[in-house]
Amino acid sequence: MKKHIIPVLAIIAVLTMNFVACTPNQSIPNEPTPSTPTPTEPTNPTVPPQPVEKDPVKIGFIGSFAADYGKCTQRGAELAIQEINDAGGILGGRPIELVKADAGENVTEAIKAYDYLNEVEDVDFIISGTTDDQSVGWFERMAEYRTPTVDTWTTSFLLIQQVTEEYEKYKMYFMKPANDWLVGSLYADFAKDVLHDELGWDTCVLLREDTGFGAAIGDWIAAEILTYAGVELLDDIVYDVETIDFSPIYHDITETDPDFIYQVASINCVVPTAQYVELQVPVPMTGINVAAYSYEYWEDTGGMGAGISTMVGPPSIGLDYDPRTQAFVDKWLSTYDTRPKFPHFNGFHAYYGVYEAVEAAQRVYDAGLGSGFEPLDEWVREMENTDYILERDGEVWFHNKYYKQGDIEPLTGMEWVHGSVFDPAGIDGNVSMTVLQWYQDGTVKCIYPPKYANGEIAFPAWIPADKLPASMQ
Repeated sequence: MKKHIIPVLAIIAVLTMNFVACTPNQSIPNEPTPSTPTPTEPTNPTVPPQPVEKDPVKIGFIGSFAADYGKCTQRGAELAIQEINDAGGILGGRPIELVKADAGENVTEAIKAYDYLNEVEDVDFIISGTTDDQSVGWFERMAEYRTPTVDTWTTSFLLIQQVTEEYEKYKMYFMKPANDWLVGSLYADFAKDVLHDELGWDTCVLLREDTGFGAAIGDWIAAEILTYAGVELLDDIVYDVETIDFSPIYHDITETDPDFIYQVASINCVVPTAQYVELQVPVPMTGINVAAYSYEYWEDTGGMGAGISTMVGPPSIGLDYDPRTQAFVDKWLSTYDTRPKFPHFNGFHAYYGVYEAVEAAQRVYDAGLGSGFEPLDEWVREMENTDYILERDGEVWFHNKYYKQGDIEPLTGMEWVHGSVFDPAGIDGNVSMTVLQWYQDGTVKCIYPPKYANGEIAFPAWIPADKLPASMQ
Protein backbone atom coordinates (compact mmCIF):
# COMPACT_ATOMS: atom_id res chain seq x y z
CA MET A 1 0.00 0.00 0.00
CA LYS A 2 1.47 3.35 -0.96
CA LYS A 3 1.84 5.81 1.87
CA HIS A 4 1.69 9.57 1.52
CA ILE A 5 3.14 11.73 4.28
CA ILE A 6 1.65 15.22 4.24
CA PRO A 7 4.01 17.78 5.82
CA VAL A 8 2.34 20.26 8.14
CA LEU A 9 3.47 23.82 7.52
CA ALA A 10 3.69 25.85 10.72
CA ILE A 11 3.67 29.60 10.31
CA ILE A 12 5.49 31.38 13.12
CA ALA A 13 4.73 35.10 13.37
CA VAL A 14 7.63 36.93 14.95
CA LEU A 15 6.62 40.19 16.59
CA THR A 16 9.51 42.56 17.14
CA MET A 17 9.46 45.17 19.90
CA ASN A 18 10.65 48.67 19.03
CA PHE A 19 12.53 49.94 22.01
CA VAL A 20 13.60 53.60 22.31
CA ALA A 21 17.24 53.84 23.34
CA CYS A 22 17.83 56.72 25.83
CA THR A 23 21.22 58.38 25.75
CA PRO A 24 22.68 59.48 29.13
CA ASN A 25 21.88 63.12 30.13
CA GLN A 26 24.66 65.68 29.62
CA SER A 27 24.92 69.27 31.02
CA ILE A 28 25.10 71.92 28.33
CA PRO A 29 26.21 75.44 29.46
CA ASN A 30 23.53 78.18 29.40
CA GLU A 31 20.90 75.58 28.28
CA PRO A 32 18.25 73.94 30.49
CA THR A 33 18.77 70.33 31.23
CA PRO A 34 16.28 68.41 29.10
CA SER A 35 13.78 66.18 30.85
CA THR A 36 14.09 62.42 30.50
CA PRO A 37 11.94 61.35 27.57
CA THR A 38 9.07 58.98 28.24
CA PRO A 39 9.64 55.67 26.48
CA THR A 40 7.05 54.98 23.82
CA GLU A 41 4.91 51.81 23.86
CA PRO A 42 6.23 49.07 21.60
CA THR A 43 4.37 48.81 18.33
CA ASN A 44 2.68 45.52 17.33
CA PRO A 45 1.81 45.80 13.65
CA THR A 46 -1.02 43.56 12.55
CA VAL A 47 0.44 40.69 10.50
CA PRO A 48 -2.12 39.37 8.02
CA PRO A 49 -2.55 35.59 8.19
CA GLN A 50 -0.59 33.82 5.48
CA PRO A 51 -2.41 31.21 3.41
CA VAL A 52 -1.47 27.68 4.32
CA GLU A 53 -0.20 25.87 1.25
CA LYS A 54 -1.57 22.36 1.10
CA ASP A 55 0.03 19.54 -0.79
CA PRO A 56 -1.86 18.84 -3.99
CA VAL A 57 -3.72 15.68 -4.79
CA LYS A 58 -1.87 14.22 -7.77
CA ILE A 59 -3.91 12.80 -10.61
CA GLY A 60 -1.88 11.10 -13.32
CA PHE A 61 -2.86 10.99 -16.98
CA ILE A 62 -1.51 8.20 -19.19
CA GLY A 63 -2.10 8.25 -22.94
CA SER A 64 -0.60 9.24 -26.26
CA PHE A 65 0.36 12.93 -26.36
CA ALA A 66 0.29 12.89 -30.17
CA ALA A 67 -2.94 10.97 -30.87
CA ASP A 68 -6.40 12.53 -30.77
CA TYR A 69 -7.75 9.79 -28.52
CA GLY A 70 -5.00 10.44 -25.96
CA LYS A 71 -5.55 14.18 -26.08
CA CYS A 72 -9.27 13.66 -25.55
CA THR A 73 -8.75 11.89 -22.24
CA GLN A 74 -6.22 14.49 -21.16
CA ARG A 75 -8.50 17.42 -21.99
CA GLY A 76 -11.55 15.88 -20.40
CA ALA A 77 -9.52 15.44 -17.21
CA GLU A 78 -8.13 18.98 -17.45
CA LEU A 79 -11.59 20.55 -17.61
CA ALA A 80 -12.91 18.50 -14.69
CA ILE A 81 -9.86 19.35 -12.57
CA GLN A 82 -10.13 23.03 -13.42
CA GLU A 83 -13.75 23.08 -12.28
CA ILE A 84 -12.95 21.21 -9.05
CA ASN A 85 -10.03 23.51 -8.22
CA ASP A 86 -12.09 26.62 -8.97
CA ALA A 87 -14.67 25.30 -6.50
CA GLY A 88 -12.07 25.05 -3.71
CA GLY A 89 -10.33 21.74 -4.27
CA ILE A 90 -10.96 18.49 -2.40
CA LEU A 91 -10.09 16.66 0.80
CA GLY A 92 -9.99 19.72 3.02
CA GLY A 93 -9.22 22.29 0.35
CA ARG A 94 -6.31 20.55 -1.38
CA PRO A 95 -5.82 21.50 -5.04
CA ILE A 96 -5.57 18.84 -7.72
CA GLU A 97 -2.42 18.70 -9.84
CA LEU A 98 -2.52 16.86 -13.16
CA VAL A 99 0.74 15.15 -14.09
CA LYS A 100 1.13 13.48 -17.47
CA ALA A 101 3.03 10.56 -18.96
CA ASP A 102 3.22 9.82 -22.69
CA ALA A 103 2.24 6.27 -23.56
CA GLY A 104 3.19 6.81 -27.18
CA GLU A 105 1.76 4.30 -29.61
CA ASN A 106 3.11 1.03 -28.21
CA VAL A 107 2.88 -1.23 -25.19
CA THR A 108 6.45 -0.71 -23.96
CA GLU A 109 6.06 3.06 -23.74
CA ALA A 110 2.73 2.65 -21.97
CA ILE A 111 4.29 0.46 -19.29
CA LYS A 112 7.11 2.98 -18.82
CA ALA A 113 4.57 5.78 -18.52
CA TYR A 114 2.60 3.92 -15.86
CA ASP A 115 5.83 3.26 -13.94
CA TYR A 116 6.79 6.94 -14.15
CA LEU A 117 3.50 8.15 -12.72
CA ASN A 118 3.91 5.88 -9.72
CA GLU A 119 7.65 5.86 -9.06
CA VAL A 120 8.50 9.47 -9.89
CA GLU A 121 5.25 11.42 -9.44
CA ASP A 122 3.76 9.18 -6.72
CA VAL A 123 0.23 9.84 -7.96
CA ASP A 124 -2.92 9.26 -5.95
CA PHE A 125 -5.07 8.25 -8.93
CA ILE A 126 -4.66 7.58 -12.67
CA ILE A 127 -7.03 8.41 -15.52
CA SER A 128 -6.08 6.36 -18.58
CA GLY A 129 -6.65 6.98 -22.26
CA THR A 130 -4.57 4.09 -23.59
CA THR A 131 -5.53 1.54 -26.23
CA ASP A 132 -6.53 -2.05 -25.46
CA ASP A 133 -3.04 -3.47 -26.02
CA GLN A 134 -1.42 -0.78 -23.87
CA SER A 135 -3.87 -1.19 -21.00
CA VAL A 136 -3.31 -4.94 -21.00
CA GLY A 137 0.42 -4.14 -20.87
CA TRP A 138 0.39 -1.96 -17.73
CA PHE A 139 -2.39 -3.89 -15.98
CA GLU A 140 -0.02 -6.03 -13.89
CA ARG A 141 1.93 -2.92 -12.89
CA MET A 142 -1.29 -1.42 -11.57
CA ALA A 143 -1.82 -4.46 -9.36
CA GLU A 144 1.71 -4.06 -7.96
CA TYR A 145 1.40 -0.34 -7.24
CA ARG A 146 -2.20 -0.63 -5.97
CA THR A 147 -3.04 2.65 -7.68
CA PRO A 148 -6.72 3.53 -8.25
CA THR A 149 -7.19 3.67 -12.03
CA VAL A 150 -10.08 4.50 -14.36
CA ASP A 151 -9.81 3.54 -18.05
CA THR A 152 -11.64 5.69 -20.60
CA TRP A 153 -10.77 4.20 -24.00
CA THR A 154 -10.17 0.46 -23.91
CA THR A 155 -13.06 -1.99 -24.13
CA SER A 156 -10.99 -5.13 -23.52
CA PHE A 157 -13.12 -7.69 -21.70
CA LEU A 158 -9.88 -9.41 -20.63
CA LEU A 159 -9.27 -6.67 -18.07
CA ILE A 160 -12.74 -6.82 -16.54
CA GLN A 161 -12.52 -10.61 -16.59
CA GLN A 162 -9.38 -10.43 -14.45
CA VAL A 163 -11.02 -8.04 -11.98
CA THR A 164 -13.92 -10.49 -11.73
CA GLU A 165 -11.73 -13.57 -11.25
CA GLU A 166 -9.06 -12.03 -8.98
CA TYR A 167 -10.92 -9.23 -7.25
CA GLU A 168 -8.45 -8.61 -4.41
CA LYS A 169 -5.57 -8.25 -6.86
CA TYR A 170 -7.24 -5.96 -9.40
CA LYS A 171 -10.07 -4.23 -7.49
CA MET A 172 -8.55 -0.76 -7.98
CA TYR A 173 -9.47 -0.86 -11.70
CA PHE A 174 -12.67 0.58 -13.24
CA MET A 175 -13.63 0.67 -16.93
CA LYS A 176 -15.94 3.41 -18.18
CA PRO A 177 -16.66 2.19 -21.74
CA ALA A 178 -18.68 -0.98 -22.12
CA ASN A 179 -16.45 -4.04 -22.56
CA ASP A 180 -16.19 -5.95 -25.84
CA TRP A 181 -18.96 -8.40 -25.04
CA LEU A 182 -21.44 -5.70 -24.15
CA VAL A 183 -20.37 -3.58 -27.09
CA GLY A 184 -21.03 -6.64 -29.24
CA SER A 185 -24.59 -6.83 -28.00
CA LEU A 186 -25.46 -3.54 -29.66
CA TYR A 187 -23.57 -4.56 -32.79
CA ALA A 188 -25.77 -7.64 -32.88
CA ASP A 189 -28.97 -5.68 -32.39
CA PHE A 190 -28.01 -3.13 -35.07
CA ALA A 191 -27.04 -5.91 -37.48
CA LYS A 192 -30.36 -7.67 -36.94
CA ASP A 193 -32.75 -4.73 -36.52
CA VAL A 194 -31.36 -2.48 -39.26
CA LEU A 195 -28.95 -4.28 -41.58
CA HIS A 196 -30.90 -7.53 -41.89
CA ASP A 197 -34.54 -6.83 -40.98
CA GLU A 198 -34.85 -3.26 -42.30
CA LEU A 199 -32.40 -3.28 -45.23
CA GLY A 200 -32.71 -6.96 -46.11
CA TRP A 201 -28.96 -7.70 -46.21
CA ASP A 202 -27.95 -11.36 -45.88
CA THR A 203 -24.21 -11.47 -46.68
CA CYS A 204 -21.10 -9.50 -45.72
CA VAL A 205 -17.29 -9.37 -45.78
CA LEU A 206 -15.50 -8.56 -42.54
CA LEU A 207 -12.64 -6.10 -43.08
CA ARG A 208 -10.61 -5.74 -39.89
CA GLU A 209 -7.23 -4.47 -38.75
CA ASP A 210 -4.54 -6.69 -37.26
CA THR A 211 -4.66 -5.39 -33.66
CA GLY A 212 -5.89 -6.66 -30.30
CA PHE A 213 -9.02 -4.61 -30.82
CA GLY A 214 -9.55 -5.99 -34.31
CA ALA A 215 -9.05 -9.54 -33.09
CA ALA A 216 -11.42 -9.31 -30.12
CA ILE A 217 -14.22 -7.42 -31.85
CA GLY A 218 -13.76 -9.20 -35.17
CA ASP A 219 -13.93 -12.66 -33.63
CA TRP A 220 -17.09 -11.69 -31.75
CA ILE A 221 -18.68 -10.30 -34.91
CA ALA A 222 -17.78 -13.36 -36.97
CA ALA A 223 -18.77 -15.96 -34.39
CA GLU A 224 -21.82 -14.43 -32.75
CA ILE A 225 -23.16 -11.19 -34.15
CA LEU A 226 -23.63 -12.10 -37.78
CA THR A 227 -25.08 -15.49 -36.83
CA TYR A 228 -27.54 -13.80 -34.48
CA ALA A 229 -28.54 -11.33 -37.20
CA GLY A 230 -28.95 -14.04 -39.85
CA VAL A 231 -26.08 -12.70 -42.00
CA GLU A 232 -23.64 -15.02 -43.78
CA LEU A 233 -19.92 -14.16 -43.58
CA LEU A 234 -18.44 -14.57 -47.08
CA ASP A 235 -14.87 -13.55 -46.23
CA ASP A 236 -12.78 -12.37 -43.26
CA ILE A 237 -9.97 -10.03 -44.35
CA VAL A 238 -7.31 -9.00 -41.80
CA TYR A 239 -5.00 -6.19 -42.93
CA ASP A 240 -1.83 -4.63 -41.50
CA VAL A 241 -2.41 -1.18 -39.98
CA GLU A 242 0.49 0.19 -42.10
CA THR A 243 -1.32 -0.69 -45.35
CA ILE A 244 -1.46 2.33 -47.67
CA ASP A 245 -3.04 0.81 -50.80
CA PHE A 246 -6.42 -0.80 -50.29
CA SER A 247 -7.33 -1.06 -53.96
CA PRO A 248 -6.48 -4.80 -54.23
CA ILE A 249 -8.47 -5.48 -51.08
CA TYR A 250 -11.51 -3.56 -52.29
CA HIS A 251 -11.23 -5.24 -55.69
CA ASP A 252 -11.43 -8.66 -54.03
CA ILE A 253 -14.38 -7.57 -51.90
CA THR A 254 -16.23 -6.33 -54.97
CA GLU A 255 -15.60 -9.65 -56.70
CA THR A 256 -16.98 -11.48 -53.66
CA ASP A 257 -20.14 -9.34 -54.02
CA PRO A 258 -21.43 -9.14 -50.43
CA ASP A 259 -24.47 -7.10 -49.46
CA PHE A 260 -22.24 -4.94 -47.24
CA ILE A 261 -18.76 -4.54 -45.73
CA TYR A 262 -18.37 -4.75 -41.95
CA GLN A 263 -15.31 -2.65 -41.13
CA VAL A 264 -13.30 -2.74 -37.87
CA ALA A 265 -10.63 0.00 -37.76
CA SER A 266 -9.12 1.87 -34.82
CA ILE A 267 -5.54 2.62 -35.99
CA ASN A 268 -4.71 4.59 -39.16
CA CYS A 269 -8.34 4.20 -40.18
CA VAL A 270 -8.59 7.33 -42.34
CA VAL A 271 -6.72 5.52 -45.13
CA PRO A 272 -9.18 2.67 -45.75
CA THR A 273 -12.09 5.08 -45.40
CA ALA A 274 -10.84 7.72 -47.80
CA GLN A 275 -9.84 5.09 -50.37
CA TYR A 276 -13.26 3.48 -50.07
CA VAL A 277 -14.78 6.81 -51.17
CA GLU A 278 -12.05 7.66 -53.69
CA LEU A 279 -12.43 4.28 -55.41
CA GLN A 280 -16.22 4.47 -55.12
CA VAL A 281 -16.40 0.89 -53.94
CA PRO A 282 -19.87 -0.30 -55.00
CA VAL A 283 -20.66 -2.03 -51.69
CA PRO A 284 -22.20 -0.27 -48.66
CA MET A 285 -19.90 -0.13 -45.62
CA THR A 286 -20.70 0.08 -41.93
CA GLY A 287 -19.04 -1.17 -38.74
CA ILE A 288 -16.51 0.51 -36.47
CA ASN A 289 -14.27 3.33 -37.67
CA VAL A 290 -12.59 5.29 -34.90
CA ALA A 291 -11.66 8.13 -37.25
CA ALA A 292 -15.36 8.75 -37.80
CA TYR A 293 -15.78 9.44 -34.06
CA SER A 294 -13.91 12.69 -34.62
CA TYR A 295 -15.06 16.24 -35.32
CA GLU A 296 -12.10 16.43 -37.75
CA TYR A 297 -13.14 13.31 -39.69
CA TRP A 298 -14.48 15.21 -42.68
CA GLU A 299 -11.37 17.36 -42.95
CA ASP A 300 -9.04 14.38 -42.40
CA THR A 301 -10.60 12.46 -45.27
CA GLY A 302 -10.59 15.50 -47.56
CA GLY A 303 -14.37 15.33 -47.68
CA MET A 304 -14.19 11.66 -48.65
CA GLY A 305 -16.23 10.32 -45.76
CA ALA A 306 -19.72 10.29 -47.18
CA GLY A 307 -21.97 7.36 -46.44
CA ILE A 308 -19.87 5.89 -43.63
CA SER A 309 -21.74 4.74 -40.56
CA THR A 310 -19.86 3.73 -37.45
CA MET A 311 -20.60 2.43 -34.01
CA VAL A 312 -19.24 4.52 -31.17
CA GLY A 313 -19.56 4.54 -27.42
CA PRO A 314 -21.74 7.30 -26.04
CA PRO A 315 -21.50 10.18 -25.46
CA SER A 316 -20.13 11.24 -28.84
CA ILE A 317 -20.52 13.72 -31.67
CA GLY A 318 -23.88 13.82 -33.43
CA LEU A 319 -26.00 13.49 -30.27
CA ASP A 320 -28.38 15.83 -28.50
CA TYR A 321 -26.99 16.24 -24.98
CA ASP A 322 -28.31 16.75 -21.47
CA PRO A 323 -27.63 20.24 -20.00
CA ARG A 324 -24.57 19.28 -17.95
CA THR A 325 -22.93 17.42 -20.83
CA GLN A 326 -23.76 20.30 -23.18
CA ALA A 327 -22.06 22.70 -20.75
CA PHE A 328 -18.97 20.48 -20.85
CA VAL A 329 -19.02 20.49 -24.66
CA ASP A 330 -19.39 24.28 -24.73
CA LYS A 331 -16.44 24.69 -22.37
CA TRP A 332 -14.34 22.37 -24.53
CA LEU A 333 -15.16 24.33 -27.68
CA SER A 334 -14.27 27.65 -26.02
CA THR A 335 -11.04 26.32 -24.46
CA TYR A 336 -9.29 24.41 -27.25
CA ASP A 337 -8.61 25.67 -30.77
CA THR A 338 -6.44 22.76 -31.88
CA ARG A 339 -7.47 19.22 -32.61
CA PRO A 340 -9.32 17.42 -31.23
CA LYS A 341 -11.76 20.32 -31.25
CA PHE A 342 -14.54 18.08 -30.00
CA PRO A 343 -14.31 15.26 -27.44
CA HIS A 344 -14.39 11.65 -28.46
CA PHE A 345 -16.38 9.41 -26.14
CA ASN A 346 -13.29 9.03 -23.93
CA GLY A 347 -13.12 12.80 -23.48
CA PHE A 348 -16.58 12.62 -21.92
CA HIS A 349 -15.54 9.54 -19.92
CA ALA A 350 -12.45 11.33 -18.59
CA TYR A 351 -14.47 14.32 -17.47
CA TYR A 352 -17.05 12.26 -15.59
CA GLY A 353 -14.46 9.66 -14.55
CA VAL A 354 -12.40 12.27 -12.69
CA TYR A 355 -15.53 13.55 -10.98
CA GLU A 356 -16.55 10.02 -9.95
CA ALA A 357 -13.12 9.18 -8.55
CA VAL A 358 -12.72 12.48 -6.73
CA GLU A 359 -16.22 12.39 -5.25
CA ALA A 360 -15.61 8.83 -4.03
CA ALA A 361 -12.41 10.01 -2.35
CA GLN A 362 -14.25 12.96 -0.83
CA ARG A 363 -16.87 10.66 0.71
CA VAL A 364 -14.10 8.56 2.28
CA TYR A 365 -12.54 11.74 3.70
CA ASP A 366 -15.82 13.26 4.93
CA ALA A 367 -16.74 10.04 6.73
CA GLY A 368 -13.41 10.05 8.54
CA LEU A 369 -12.48 6.69 7.01
CA GLY A 370 -9.21 7.77 5.47
CA SER A 371 -7.32 10.40 3.51
CA GLY A 372 -9.44 10.02 0.38
CA PHE A 373 -7.89 7.64 -2.11
CA GLU A 374 -6.59 5.64 0.84
CA PRO A 375 -7.33 3.20 2.30
CA LEU A 376 -7.89 1.51 -1.04
CA ASP A 377 -10.78 -0.65 0.17
CA GLU A 378 -12.78 2.40 1.25
CA TRP A 379 -12.23 4.21 -2.04
CA VAL A 380 -13.15 1.10 -4.03
CA ARG A 381 -16.33 0.69 -2.00
CA GLU A 382 -17.36 4.27 -2.73
CA MET A 383 -16.56 3.92 -6.44
CA GLU A 384 -18.73 0.82 -6.52
CA ASN A 385 -21.56 3.00 -5.20
CA THR A 386 -21.21 5.50 -8.07
CA ASP A 387 -24.63 6.38 -9.47
CA TYR A 388 -24.51 9.23 -11.97
CA ILE A 389 -27.84 10.12 -13.56
CA LEU A 390 -28.02 12.84 -16.21
CA GLU A 391 -31.43 13.91 -17.47
CA ARG A 392 -32.64 15.58 -20.65
CA ASP A 393 -36.21 16.83 -21.11
CA GLY A 394 -37.26 15.13 -17.89
CA GLU A 395 -35.94 11.70 -18.93
CA VAL A 396 -32.78 9.75 -18.07
CA TRP A 397 -30.26 10.56 -20.78
CA PHE A 398 -27.14 8.94 -19.34
CA HIS A 399 -26.79 6.70 -16.30
CA ASN A 400 -23.39 5.50 -15.17
CA LYS A 401 -22.72 2.99 -12.41
CA TYR A 402 -20.49 -0.05 -12.04
CA TYR A 403 -21.06 -3.77 -11.59
CA LYS A 404 -20.14 -5.16 -8.17
CA GLN A 405 -19.21 -8.66 -7.11
CA GLY A 406 -22.19 -10.95 -7.46
CA ASP A 407 -23.99 -8.76 -10.03
CA ILE A 408 -25.04 -10.76 -13.08
CA GLU A 409 -25.35 -9.00 -16.41
CA PRO A 410 -28.62 -10.42 -17.81
CA LEU A 411 -27.74 -10.45 -21.50
CA THR A 412 -24.54 -12.50 -21.18
CA GLY A 413 -25.34 -14.12 -17.82
CA MET A 414 -21.83 -13.19 -16.67
CA GLU A 415 -20.17 -11.06 -14.00
CA TRP A 416 -18.34 -7.95 -15.21
CA VAL A 417 -16.98 -6.54 -11.93
CA HIS A 418 -16.10 -2.82 -12.19
CA GLY A 419 -17.31 -2.57 -15.76
CA SER A 420 -19.96 0.01 -16.57
CA VAL A 421 -23.50 -1.24 -16.09
CA PHE A 422 -25.15 -1.85 -19.45
CA ASP A 423 -28.82 -1.36 -20.22
CA PRO A 424 -30.09 -1.48 -23.82
CA ALA A 425 -32.82 1.04 -22.93
CA GLY A 426 -30.36 3.44 -21.32
CA ILE A 427 -32.47 3.78 -18.18
CA ASP A 428 -30.78 1.64 -15.53
CA GLY A 429 -27.30 1.95 -17.02
CA ASN A 430 -25.56 3.01 -20.22
CA VAL A 431 -26.34 1.88 -23.70
CA SER A 432 -23.11 0.27 -24.89
CA MET A 433 -22.93 1.88 -28.31
CA THR A 434 -24.60 4.34 -30.62
CA VAL A 435 -24.39 4.33 -34.43
CA LEU A 436 -23.39 7.54 -36.21
CA GLN A 437 -24.09 8.36 -39.85
CA TRP A 438 -21.91 10.74 -41.88
CA TYR A 439 -23.83 12.40 -44.72
CA GLN A 440 -22.55 13.73 -48.05
CA ASP A 441 -22.81 17.34 -46.85
CA GLY A 442 -20.34 16.64 -44.04
CA THR A 443 -22.86 16.52 -41.20
CA VAL A 444 -23.23 13.68 -38.74
CA LYS A 445 -26.24 12.34 -36.80
CA CYS A 446 -27.09 9.40 -34.57
CA ILE A 447 -29.21 6.71 -36.25
CA TYR A 448 -29.32 3.98 -33.57
CA PRO A 449 -30.56 3.04 -31.00
CA PRO A 450 -33.96 4.75 -31.21
CA LYS A 451 -33.50 6.40 -27.78
CA TYR A 452 -30.72 8.62 -29.17
CA ALA A 453 -31.56 8.69 -32.90
CA ASN A 454 -31.86 12.11 -34.52
CA GLY A 455 -31.12 11.04 -38.10
CA GLU A 456 -31.54 8.16 -40.59
CA ILE A 457 -29.18 5.73 -42.30
CA ALA A 458 -27.95 6.85 -45.74
CA PHE A 459 -25.58 5.67 -48.47
CA PRO A 460 -23.33 7.43 -51.02
CA ALA A 461 -24.72 8.12 -54.48
CA TRP A 462 -22.46 5.61 -56.28
CA ILE A 463 -23.92 2.56 -54.51
CA PRO A 464 -25.89 0.52 -57.11
CA ALA A 465 -29.64 0.47 -56.66
CA ASP A 466 -29.72 -3.30 -56.28
CA LYS A 467 -27.63 -2.97 -53.12
CA LEU A 468 -30.23 -0.77 -51.47
CA PRO A 469 -33.71 -1.54 -50.15
CA ALA A 470 -36.62 -0.63 -52.43
CA SER A 471 -37.49 2.39 -50.31
CA MET A 472 -34.04 3.91 -51.06
CA GLN A 473 -33.81 3.10 -54.77
